[in-house]
Amino acid sequence: MTDSARIALLIDADNARARRLDVILNELAALGETTIRRAYGNWTKSELKGWQEVLHENAIRPMQQFDPAKGKNASDMALAVDAVEILHTQRPDAFAVVSSDADFTPLVMHLREHGVAVYGFGDAKTPSAFQSACTRFLVLDRLSAPSGQADGSAETGEQPASARTARSRRTTSAAGTPESGTAAEGGATKAAAKRAATTAKKSASTSPERATRTQLRRDTRLVALLRRAVESAADDSGWAKIGTVGQRISNQSSFDSRNYGYAKLSRLIEATDLFEVRDAGSPDMAVRDPRAG
Repeated sequence: MTDSARIALLIDADNARARRLDVILNELAALGETTIRRAYGNWTKSELKGWQEVLHENAIRPMQQFDPAKGKNASDMALAVDAVEILHTQRPDAFAVVSSDADFTPLVMHLREHGVAVYGFGDAKTPSAFQSACTRFLVLDRLSAPSGQADGSAETGEQPASARTARSRRTTSAAGTPESGTAAEGGATKAAAKRAATTAKKSASTSPERATRTQLRRDTRLVALLRRAVESAADDSGWAKIGTVGQRISNQSSFDSRNYGYAKLSRLIEATDLFEVRDAGSPDMAVRDPRAG
């Protein structure tokens, strides 16, 4: 997909987290221009406050959908109806559906049957049916934020500890109080440091870890996918160029190596230790399944 491709971004705000929006937009920027941006939900609910704070600054149109009955919401139905209408009237080159709800599986299949790519974004718990239906599905917690900001700040609107400390110092200075050596400032600094440490600890605890060799090998679906792709891309000597292997995989599944904590397919294949590797780290890298003889 080229940079000129037009993408329609549709967000199921009831089943997605606002704090990963920067990651989504950054990913789509590499695929084309996100010309249509909509988020669906009942915006009268306090649960969607995190989304409300980032919609306008990212040019995302909030699509209001009141709950038709207590305990029921129709946001997913509204999103699906709009997606089909957009498909036939505005004809984008691709859709991006942000949700962890398997109910969108038939919609994704319908869109793909009409020749458009569908990029899914959601949590690791997203049912496999929805993940597999997408052209590519990305687990958001496996993707790093483009600007390196802490995940919690975007959703809560809270300033980083360093910013709060700097603001406190400016206020103290403006009031004519010495900026250092006071017990008050010492206490504030310690408190800010403690908050920063807590934030860092939380971020570290939720940061995805790279899947180990054992974990990769135990994933039978992944192993089968890799072996099939290598086999179909192999030449007469059994070697398959890594680029061709990647193409074979993308043609048959929504796989993305970043969902396992690896930035590149080549790194993941090396980590499995299931294949012989030649010219590792170069554009000419090739792999071979030793079982093929």
